[in-house]
Amino acid sequence: MRQGVRNPRPAGVQVASAPHRADAVVSPRVEPIASPDSFKRRAYAALKDAIVAMDVYRSRSDIRLDERRLALDFGISRTPVREAMAQLEREGFVRAVPRRGIYVVRKTKREVIEMITAWAALESMAARLITENASADEIASLRTMFAKFENGELHARLDEYSEVNIEFHQTIIRMSANGVLISLAENLFTHMRMIRRRTIGEQDRADRSIRDHLSIIEALEARDTKRAEDLVRNHALGLAEHVEKYADYLD
Repeated sequence: MRQGVRNPRPAGVQVASAPHRADAVVSPRVEPIASPDSFKRRAYAALKDAIVAMDVYRSRSDIRLDERRLALDFGISRTPVREAMAQLEREGFVRAVPRRGIYVVRKTKREVIEMITAWAALESMAARLITENASADEIASLRTMFAKFENGELHARLDEYSEVNIEFHQTIIRMSANGVLISLAENLFTHMRMIRRRTIGEQDRADRSIRDHLSIIEALEARDTKRAEDLVRNHALGLAEHVEKYADYLD
């Protein structure tokens, strides 16, 4: 996708503004896909990126994907787009509705809580592995992520912090250096980053988030395995508690 497009939906994405009303078409630009050998892979990656970039949980409106229009915009046949859609459906990002089309999936509150709980287990194990195996320089890199939000800059740059927050958790997983754990976490976190983006500005979560992150970094720096595991797990479960209490928009 081209830089500078504020609305990340590709042209084949439609938003149903309310039940029983005509879909409103949203048409930002997309780059044509040029390499014949990778049509399916690149269509899959482009569609997944577009879905993740959407503010899926900001509105209750349905988001419909137009397979024919997407194929035209990508400059490819409908077959690789259809194959990409099938893979995204297997991964839980879209669902096919007979005689209506393909829609972006919004997880229910219970599903979101279950995903966060699974993430807590994976990320806490990653924290254990970091204390045992990561270099001091790798751990130090986590601290530099938050320097720009000192001196009251957090709320003035909340959107930017939201992305740093997501990067922090992805980095914890990568630094585990455990290929199976990283693979298990990949799609799970893709779902979770959409709900994290929605919740970071609620109930002063951003302030608590940065305090939690700094405590986690201190435990990792000290190679305090038990404390690092506990802090990471409790941080994730705190998000689950928040969703349970406040995320009525998921039902």
